[in-house]
Amino acid sequence: MSEYILGIETSCDETAAAIIKDGREIVANVVASQIESHKRFGGVVPEIASRHHVEQITHVLEETFEKAELTMDDIDAVAVTEGPGLVGALLVGVNTAKALAFAHHKPLIGVHHIAGHIYANRLVQEFDFPLLALVVSGGHTELILMKEHGSFQIIGETRDDAAGEAYDKVARTLKLPYPGGPKIDQLAQDGQSVIDFPRAWLEEGSYDFSFSGLKSAVINTLHNAEQRGEQYLQEDIAASFQASVVEVLVEKTYRAAKNHGVKQVIVAGGVAANKGLRKAMEEKFAGEASALMFPPISLCTDNAAIIAAAGSVAYNQGHRAGWDLNANPGLDLERYAQRNK
Repeated sequence: MSEYILGIETSCDETAAAIIKDGREIVANVVASQIESHKRFGGVVPEIASRHHVEQITHVLEETFEKAELTMDDIDAVAVTEGPGLVGALLVGVNTAKALAFAHHKPLIGVHHIAGHIYANRLVQEFDFPLLALVVSGGHTELILMKEHGSFQIIGETRDDAAGEAYDKVARTLKLPYPGGPKIDQLAQDGQSVIDFPRAWLEEGSYDFSFSGLKSAVINTLHNAEQRGEQYLQEDIAASFQASVVEVLVEKTYRAAKNHGVKQVIVAGGVAANKGLRKAMEEKFAGEASALMFPPISLCTDNAAIIAAAGSVAYNQGHRAGWDLNANPGLDLERYAQRNK
């Protein structure tokens, strides 16, 4: 008999619901984006995001069930992002999930947002442990070692700006529209890496990341050029900046994969859609024993299919949330894993 998990995701500015069959098959995946609402502000405004979630969540759920041709009677469990994220946004999803689960007598599963991004890859291919996950997004840059399902050991993380955050800040300096990350990647494809921006390798053997210095170097270069009346092509700034980010991400991931003897390397998060990163990772890991995996572009950004995929694993491991489940904007991944043991 098939298992159907309903996933709900409202951690930031995407209102999403999805139904996953047997942990790996997407039956329906609906996302209502808020990009147009936040574009004029150059970033996500938390209160506006929360209001949009309240307005959209019922419509998104109705469309999900219509596409799946299922009802709540067919659902085995309700999985929802409990954190991290914007507290007001998270509360909409958590309370919706609790209401549905309670009303229909279904198990409730709390899911860590980053675990969802990692499990986006399992919707493409089964995991082979031990594996290493590089998570790169607007709020996260982490290297996570997994020895089994639901086990997350952070071996490297950002000490300041996440990679996606640095992309967005550089994009604003270049006066590119929000969201800036994809625009930088697009420009970089047509530019030349003519400026040797710094690479933050940190201490010898460290798997941690730091992109604040790089971001400042780009901004200072542009301001100094403007004061001297010099001009740089946007494409070249984008290519030079991206070359620095990608080199550090790829080299640290490669070294960690080698040192930990992993069978798989997976890339997850919004920046996993970056063409420059994908190409560099594929070239670096070509012919290596560690198999490299990227999720489809459609599953890199926030959506509920990835939450349902992670929720399915938690459900089959026997994890259940209580009716006191609450939004946890600062939810720690390792503590989340320990709680679920």
